Parts: sequence; C-alpha cells; structure tokens
Amino acid sequence: MTDTARRASRRQLVPFAALSASYFAHIGFFNPYLSLWLKELGLAVWVIGLLVSLQSFTRLFAPYAWGWLSDHTGERVKLLRWSAGVALVCSLGLGWQGGLAWLAVVLLLMFTHTSSMMPMSEAAMAHLVSQGGAFDTRRYGRIRLWGSIGFLGTVFLAGAWFESHGMQHFPAWTWVTLLAVNLSVWLMPNVREVVQTGGVQPPVWPVLTQSHNLWFFVTLFFHVLSHICIYVFFSLYLDSLGYSKLMIGVLWAVSVVVEILGFYTQSRWLHHFTLAGWIVLCGVVMVVRMGITHWGAASLGWLVLAQSLHAVTFAVHHTVCIAWLSRHFPERLRGRGQALYSVIGYGLPGFLGATGGAALSARWGLEVVYMVSIPIAGLAVLCALGLRRSLQRGPVHA
Repeated sequence: MTDTARRASRRQLVPFAALSASYFAHIGFFNPYLSLWLKELGLAVWVIGLLVSLQSFTRLFAPYAWGWLSDHTGERVKLLRWSAGVALVCSLGLGWQGGLAWLAVVLLLMFTHTSSMMPMSEAAMAHLVSQGGAFDTRRYGRIRLWGSIGFLGTVFLAGAWFESHGMQHFPAWTWVTLLAVNLSVWLMPNVREVVQTGGVQPPVWPVLTQSHNLWFFVTLFFHVLSHICIYVFFSLYLDSLGYSKLMIGVLWAVSVVVEILGFYTQSRWLHHFTLAGWIVLCGVVMVVRMGITHWGAASLGWLVLAQSLHAVTFAVHHTVCIAWLSRHFPERLRGRGQALYSVIGYGLPGFLGATGGAALSARWGLEVVYMVSIPIAGLAVLCALGLRRSLQRGPVHA
C-alpha cells in the first residue's frame, strides 16, 4: 500500500474512532452508575436487576433486525444516525418522574436503538481493517482503544461527580453523552455499501450451524454470562462492601486502562496463538478473575488484580471474536454475523444473567452471584476446548 493510500485509509477510519470514543463514553458512565441511580430512586435490588436487564433483552432482537436491514439496504450510516437520534430523544424521558412503568418504557426504547449501533459500526468498518482479506488486529485495536479511552474518561469523571454532587444529575449525563454520539455519527461519510439487487441475500443458517461456529457461539455465551456479574452488579457489589463512588469509578477505570493497553499492543503478540487457543486462554483467565472477585473483594489490592485481568477477559477476547466473525461471516453476512455476536454473546446471557443474578442476590446476597459465575466460566473453558477439537478434526483452522 502506498503512503497516499495509507493516509486515505486512516482518514476513513477517523470517524469510526470518533464514534467508538463517544459511544463508549456514554456507556462508561451509564452502565456502571445506572444501578446506583436506580438505587437512589429507592428501588429494590431485584427491580434494579430487571430494569438493567432490559438492555440485554433488546439485544435479543434489535441487533439482528438492524443487522438484517443494514445488510439488505447497505445504508449503515443512515441507520446509525437514526438510532442515535431516537435514543437521544427517548433519553429525555429520564428527566420526568413518571413511575416504574414509565422508566421501563424509556429504557426499553433507548436500549432498542443503542444496542444496534456497535454491531452496525463494526460491520461497516470490517473491510477497512482488513488487508488482503485478512483481519488486521493492529488497525482494529487502534480504533477500538478510542472507545476504551472514552469509557475511561467518563467512568472516572462521573464517579467523582456523583460522589460530590449525588446521583440526581444522572439524566443530564445521559443527554450530554448521547449528544456527542449524535455529533460523531453525523461526521461519518454517508457512503452506501453496494448491495446486489439481482438475487436474495445468502442464508446465514448454513454458516452458523457449522460445527466450529456452533462451538464458538456456545463458548461465547458462557464466557459473557460469567462476565455479566461485572457489567450489571459490580457497582452494587462494591457499594454494599462500603467502597465510595469515587473508588468504584477508580476500579472500573483500572479495567479500562489495561483494556487500552491490550488493544494498543495486541498486534505484537496476538499471533503467538490461534484464535481458538486465545479463546481457551481467555476462559481460563475468566475463572481466575471471578474467583478473585468473589473471595478477595474485601481487599482493594485483590480487586485491582482482578480488574487488571480485563485486558484478557474482554480486550483480547473481543478482538479474537471480531476476527473470528470477519473470517467466518464475510461480505454480505457481515451485518448478521455481528448481530448474532450481539444477540447470542450479549443479549441472551445478559438477560439471563441480569434477571438470574437479581433473583440470587435478592435471596442470598450479591456475593453469591460471583460464586455462581466461577463454574459458568469453567463451562466456557470446556466449550472452548470443544471448539479447538472441532477445528483439529475439520478443514478449517483458526
């Protein structure tokens, strides 16, 4: 690739980096502190778990619906703009005290649109981070780390703000960050992808039901199901142990700092193992992380160590999964492949983890959620070993 072509390619990727930064800046304050805001409203833990699970519930249908539509029309940027705009309008409802039903409807509508954005963005970006048909982990990592930087900024600043001023400004933080998301999607060039009109879309089912892909998605399901106790209950867990909101933000920030380092450096060492090998290793590290979080949560040092493992359990795992999808769901299957990743990997385990965790914590306490997550991570390891064996038996090597 010439220097001119390389610079042009980088310019094409800048809007995706901006969207990643702004979107995860929104997620960086919203996901860690939503449960604490709901607690401030006087809601019980099991109700909080149900409301938070709405995000995962929308991932059961929204990403695939948007992914199918984007594959069918090629209008990924227009759909991103629509999703961002509707999410911002819906978020205005958080400022009105309309009761539990009103809050549930507002969150449901918001999540239906925000949950589709990253799968569509990843699908639109896929061909830009590939060289000669191969997924370029270096380019992908450099874009994705901007999302981690955005997350880091808001999780730390919001923690300090909420510690000093209370949780009443949570809706305002939502509006500001979603406004930034809207600005970033309108900066993206409105390029319509070429869609073949003379024929039907290739079916995704024959690809999904290949042995290695089935093992991949089952492994993904259990890995994320174990991870859900961090996404949904970590802030409540730390709050119950007496940690301040600022320290909760710091511990979230630790995980994002190592995540950034992981994304930035992964091209130097990711090639040492196959994709399947990394998936096995990520599962093993997940077992260790959940064990430390369960038994060592009273110690700040142990929690810092557990959060540091996020570099493997999320950053490496996410890149490996995106590389897998790029290889096994190419071209016109891209949008639906990303959507399946969101539905099977985050929608279903997120909904089951949030609702199941809420029921467990209401009966036995939050620490039980982390105890149960350990054998679930173990199941992810066993399935990852099954994935590796299926590849060894078949013609596909990954």
